[in-house]
Amino acid sequence: MRTVPGPCAQWSDRDADFIREILDLVGDKWSVLIIGTLESGPTRYSDLTDAIPGISQRMLTLTLKQLRRNGLVTRTAYPEVPPRVEYALTDLGASLLSTVLALAAWSADHHTEIRRHQQRFDAGSEQDG
Repeated sequence: MRTVPGPCAQWSDRDADFIREILDLVGDKWSVLIIGTLESGPTRYSDLTDAIPGISQRMLTLTLKQLRRNGLVTRTAYPEVPPRVEYALTDLGASLLSTVLALAAWSADHHTEIRRHQQRFDAGSEQDG
């Protein structure tokens, strides 16, 4: 019998499938940026669009829907003219905040080093074994 090293060894196949599903969601670039942006409290849809460079309205809508589906974000519609909709982190979403912000900070801290490796690899100086 083969023993699998690493964190996957402690989870059943059923748990591992669910863990991969959640990691796909919270590891998605838009999810990370949305969760980080919501750190400051309830935020209007249009303010999220402005605060997250490069996100399309379609991707913002789809990602918010997935975050709501998984209980990480709430949506509150106010009966005003014009209509106002705000999104906020749930307690569950807030519990993920430090991890998401740490991931984003790690990315920013290592940007130059990672780009250098990518450029070397793309230039053909790295060979697959």
